[in-house]
Amino acid sequence: MKLILTADVPNLGAPGDIVEVKDGYGRNYLLPRSLAITATRGAEKQVASIKRSQQARQIRDLGHAKEVASQLGDLDVTVKAKAAGDSGRLFGSVTTADIVEAVRAAGGPALDKRAVDVPQIKTTGSHAVTVRLHPEVTAEVRVAVVGQ
Repeated sequence: MKLILTADVPNLGAPGDIVEVKDGYGRNYLLPRSLAITATRGAEKQVASIKRSQQARQIRDLGHAKEVASQLGDLDVTVKAKAAGDSGRLFGSVTTADIVEAVRAAGGPALDKRAVDVPQIKTTGSHAVTVRLHPEVTAEVRVAVVGQ
């Protein structure tokens, strides 16, 4: 299946890229989530304008992404977990939405939860979380998880 990406898809491509994917992946994942559109002649003509606008934004965003990465490195982020046992094991887990909200509460920038890579956090303590700000810039945020 030939598709045109409308959003950044990890390990596949950037907006405006024309990609060839398996039918099931395109039909069941990319198209319902509006991450891609089917590649037609008319849509392929729009790719050039999408790429031009993306390149204009990308040049500005690289410097901005580095600034945001330095801001994130200086933050003290604390996530309050709903419940934890005596040994520090959480009854649930910490999600990307929890981390995005905690970064915002700590005075950091608003992040896209799809750009946050959270390892399986099921214990209290300090954990490292990776944030993809730009294809060339990633930031690591130290998150302290505390039980209530």
